[in-house]
Amino acid sequence: MSSLNRRNLIKQLAIGSTVVSGLSSFTENESSQANESKLRNNINHSACRWCYNSIPIEEFCAAAKKIGLKGIDLVGPKDWPVLKKYGLYSSMCNGAEINLVDGFNDKQFHDTLVKNYTEYIPLMKKEGYKNVICFSGSRRGKDDETGLKNCAEGIKKILSVAEKNDVIVVMELLNSKVDHIDYQCDKSAWGVELVKMIGSDHFRLLYDIYHMQIDEGDVIRTIKDNHQYFVHYHTGGVPGRHEIDESQELYYPAIMKAILDTGFKGYVAQEFIPSSDNKDKQIAALTQAVKICDV
Repeated sequence: MSSLNRRNLIKQLAIGSTVVSGLSSFTENESSQANESKLRNNINHSACRWCYNSIPIEEFCAAAKKIGLKGIDLVGPKDWPVLKKYGLYSSMCNGAEINLVDGFNDKQFHDTLVKNYTEYIPLMKKEGYKNVICFSGSRRGKDDETGLKNCAEGIKKILSVAEKNDVIVVMELLNSKVDHIDYQCDKSAWGVELVKMIGSDHFRLLYDIYHMQIDEGDVIRTIKDNHQYFVHYHTGGVPGRHEIDESQELYYPAIMKAILDTGFKGYVAQEFIPSSDNKDKQIAALTQAVKICDV
């Protein structure tokens, strides 16, 4: 072999070796990233849309799908087609309620609420959705017993529609100490009593971990003792309602394990308010929160 040909061969082998090495490194990196983003699928992860309102719905759904979310919470009919486009489930529908303060505990709102839910629930059935949110409303001087009686009376008026369409009406537990002063359904025991009074599998509770840590604490014990009344969970860092990382007082992996131990098959939705206005940082925070809860 001539000296020139030998030099060319060595050069070609060196280039080939570099390319193969580079491809190998690229493949390993891709594999590593895929493993990092892969979720265990023990929990159906979701996120509340309102926490990311600054991100257009299409962009948010694309990011949610990439993270591995299976659903988006608190989305109404207008945005359901976008969720379907990205293969995401409307895990807690909203839009039938009046607001958080004018709820079922006040009879003056019953006619409006009954009309809203009666019209809304069949839309859910058509799209294959299961849970719709509702609220007790503010006390406005009503004692616990009166609030319970009024809520039961109003909700029973929409139960036949819910049962016919296989939809669950879900009342959210909210704290009345910091965020929703005077809200009546602010303790698990009150909500559980309401479920018992109504006596239907088509009415249950949304246990918001953030809110209940503030108003009653003892989160894991409450979940274990009352899980049959809870069909949905929300997260949030305490204090401040920001990221659920080491900056706050709750240890979410233990809470998620307790939820799984009850046999829960529903959705857990992230409902913390991102501390950054930067959308990339918001999505990064959501990604981290999902990984923390992915036990």
